[in-house]
Amino acid sequence: MNAEKSRSAALETQNQGLLKRVQAKLRDGSAINPITVVVESLNQGGFHTKVSIRDHLIASDQPFGFDGTNQGPKPSELLLAALAACQETTYRIYAEAMGVNIDMIAVTLTGKQDLRGFMSLDEEVPVGFVSIEGEVQIETEATTKELKELQVLVDRYCPVLDDLTRQVPVSLQLTKMKT
Repeated sequence: MNAEKSRSAALETQNQGLLKRVQAKLRDGSAINPITVVVESLNQGGFHTKVSIRDHLIASDQPFGFDGTNQGPKPSELLLAALAACQETTYRIYAEAMGVNIDMIAVTLTGKQDLRGFMSLDEEVPVGFVSIEGEVQIETEATTKELKELQVLVDRYCPVLDDLTRQVPVSLQLTKMKT
């Protein structure tokens, strides 16, 4: 009987959405938590960098007009890409939990930078983005009310949005490589 109960509980968990499955694992202690994310980069010369993330390799570079070789997006573009992808993921997770079907989702983000900050010409100007604006487009049968409720959840639980809007402690050490 216990094996039957266990199989039934496992089946019920499988049929739940991602949010409910992970919440259950966090509650019962079977999920690895906290998780650690590791990213490594290695400069390839000039501004060209190869970034390793799990089993993935991403190139980063500056555009031609900024003395780069344009072999990949610049780091600030990767930041916007991370936010866009995280928005899409978070919308899908919370829509599923709400029972809202999303047929298609697309995010467009625009970041404004004032290079006077980065180029140390004006100490009052931020060195990164001065603003980020965007649009999330969703193809769905959901009502306007459901979409507003969904947006509130996404604004609250999108990890990259949280990282960008909350002060995150960052500690970087410099070490000299042996030659």
